[in-house]
Amino acid sequence: MSIGLPRPSGPRPSGDPMRPGGDPPRPYTPLWPRLREDEWPPLGGVLVLLVLVFPCFWWLAVPLLVGYQLARTARRIARRVFPVRPVARVEDPEVSRVRRVRAWMALVISVGLLSAFGGWQQMPGQFLQHLVFAPWLALVSAVVVVALLFWAAGPGTRRAMRTQLWPASRSALWYFGAWTLVPLLFTAAGKGMGLLPSSPNGVFGLLLWVSVMFVCWAPFWWVIFFLCFASGPALRHAFNLSAVHATLPALVTTVLVWVFAFLGLSSGALPPGPAALAVCVFLGGPVSVTALAWWEIHQLRRRHGVRWRG
Repeated sequence: MSIGLPRPSGPRPSGDPMRPGGDPPRPYTPLWPRLREDEWPPLGGVLVLLVLVFPCFWWLAVPLLVGYQLARTARRIARRVFPVRPVARVEDPEVSRVRRVRAWMALVISVGLLSAFGGWQQMPGQFLQHLVFAPWLALVSAVVVVALLFWAAGPGTRRAMRTQLWPASRSALWYFGAWTLVPLLFTAAGKGMGLLPSSPNGVFGLLLWVSVMFVCWAPFWWVIFFLCFASGPALRHAFNLSAVHATLPALVTTVLVWVFAFLGLSSGALPPGPAALAVCVFLGGPVSVTALAWWEIHQLRRRHGVRWRG
């Protein structure tokens, strides 16, 4: 009998049933990185979790499960079009670490300035402005930077870049097509709901009302979920332009951050606080992002042999 015998502490032999083929065990990954990068669990597991955790709120199960399924499918397509780590993207761990530190420092400084000198009432307007203009400014910046780099590249590099332009353009068409569909689907959903009676009569009327509401609003919310999951990787990797040239994401980020800085300056004023501090904060963001971008390009040239014309 093997009950009670100690388990061997050495490596398992090949063909161990607990590890088929003798493969090493997968390292443990926390829940949040798994949800951010891996496929979300299927609908059945979520249903069981909802029943176990929220038995008193069973009436919320249907809308929650419908929303979850819409978000899950939209996230799958968004990760397929805009992967978190594109295949052609070369990322330096040191640059990524410094970029995260810079982002947290910018957040802490912004919250500290707003808490000390006020200006919270301007935040919704600035957020809405960035939300509306960010995709289109990113597209214009990407087109300009690609055109300049294409002009500066050598003949052989131009041919190689030309073959990768269509996949990047297709990703951009996915993204901006989704942005264009948002107002159209919202208007169509509103008009469709306007054709329904305000209060459904009977069970059949209620089912018809719910079905029409789902048909009207499901495409709109699917597109919203897609944009939520796609915006981060799309803007961070400049619409997968690293396949065209490894330096393009850093160059597009540099141009875009200065465009946003002057757009915010033209529509408002300097950050709150004394004039000298406000100027330093205004210039600190774009200058730090530019320095990180050029350091990334330097690392690409030094460690991976990336050249402007090659």
